[in-house]
Amino acid sequence: MSAPSVTLADVRRAAALLEGVAVRTPVQPFRALAELAHAPVVLKLENLQRAGSFKVRGAYTRIARLTEAERAAGVVAASAGNHAQGVALAAQLLGIDAVVYMPVDAPLPKLAATRGYGADVRLVGTSVDESLVAAREEAARTGRVLIHPFDHADVVAGQGTVALEILEQVPDVGTIVVPLGGGGLVAGIATVLAEAAPHVRVVGVQAEIAAAYPQSIAAGHPVSRRLGPTMADGIAVGTPGVVPFEILERLGVEVRTVTEESLSRALLLVAERAKLVVEPSGAAGVAAVMDDPAGFPGTVVPLLTGGNVDPLLLMRVIQHGMVAAGRYLQLTIRVTDRPGSLARVVQTVADAGGNIIRVEHSHTDITLGVFDVMVALQIEAKGPEHCAQIAESLTAAGFEVRTPRA
Repeated sequence: MSAPSVTLADVRRAAALLEGVAVRTPVQPFRALAELAHAPVVLKLENLQRAGSFKVRGAYTRIARLTEAERAAGVVAASAGNHAQGVALAAQLLGIDAVVYMPVDAPLPKLAATRGYGADVRLVGTSVDESLVAAREEAARTGRVLIHPFDHADVVAGQGTVALEILEQVPDVGTIVVPLGGGGLVAGIATVLAEAAPHVRVVGVQAEIAAAYPQSIAAGHPVSRRLGPTMADGIAVGTPGVVPFEILERLGVEVRTVTEESLSRALLLVAERAKLVVEPSGAAGVAAVMDDPAGFPGTVVPLLTGGNVDPLLLMRVIQHGMVAAGRYLQLTIRVTDRPGSLARVVQTVADAGGNIIRVEHSHTDITLGVFDVMVALQIEAKGPEHCAQIAESLTAAGFEVRTPRA
C-alpha cells in the first residue's frame, strides 16, 4: 500500500489557511428528496461559496503556498469555468498575476466572472483537457506556475475542507454524494472521512457520457476517455488526476454515473423544491440519489458543488428536465381539415387539464388524405400519468393520435 499523498492534518492546515477567505457554506434539509429516499437528506450548499463553487478552496490553498519567486512569475490555469473563477479570485486576493485558458464554448457568465476577478482569459480548444495542454505550454514558455484544477496535493487538501464542515454541521451523516470530475474534491473528502469518520461513506458521481473514472478504476490507473457532449461541463474531464486517483483507488471510493435526463430532472427538483440555482454538474449528487433512493445509507448529504450556470443553458436544461419528468407532452394528431376541428382538439385537451403551448399544422404528410391535416401539439402536463390521460381523452374523442411521447 502506498503512503497517502494527503492526510487529515493537511486538510486541517488548509482549513486554517482558508479562514476568512472561503465561506463556511450552509446546509439545508431537502424534504422532497428525503421523501423519495425514505431517509434524511441534507444539502451542502457550495453553490453559495465565493466565486460560485467549491473551487476557491483548492485554488487559494495552492496559490497561497507558492514561494515569493513563484508568486512573482505569476500563475496559469485551465478550466471550463469554476476553477477559472477560483484561481482568478485567489490570485486577486494574493496580488498575483493570472492567465486562465478556457474552452472556446465556455459559458459567457463564467468568462465574464473570471475576467472580472482580473485574470487574463484566453480561449483555446473544445474541452478542459485541450485548454490544459495550452496552459502547460504557457507554463513551460513563461515560467508561470500551473495551478492544476485537481491534480495536486494542496488542491486536494483545500477541497477536503468541505468534509470538515459537513462533519460538524451534520453529525449523523451516513453518506456524502459528490459530483466527480478530475477527482480533487472527492479525494479530499475521502481523505478526511478515512481518518476522522471511517463509518461515513463517500460516493463520487460522474455524467455517464463523460465518465473517465469507471474505465480507469477497472484498469488500475488513470485512462483517458473521449468525452461525449454533456450539460455537466464542470465534471467533464477526460483523464483522472494521478493524485486523486491514487486516493480514490486506495480508499475504495465508489463511483456511479448518471444520465443527462437524470441531471436535468435533478436540477429541476432543486430549483422547484429547494429554491436553489445550481449548474448541471452541481446537481449530479442529487441525480444519483433520485436514480437509486434506497442506495445510500444513513443521513444523505448531496454536495451542490456550483451555481455558475449560463441562463440560456438553464432554460434549456429546465425544459429538458420537464420533458424527462413527464411535464411536457408532444402529440401528433390527424384531423379533418374543416372549421371547428382544431377547436375540438383544443377543448378536449383543456377538459383533460392540459395547457397547449405550441400548435403546428402540416398538409404535406404523404399519409394524409386530401381533406386531412396533421396537427402537432406541445402540451404542459402534470406528470407521466397526466400525459397518458390527455392522450386517452383525445383518442376517446375520436382523434387519431399518431405519435404520442412523453
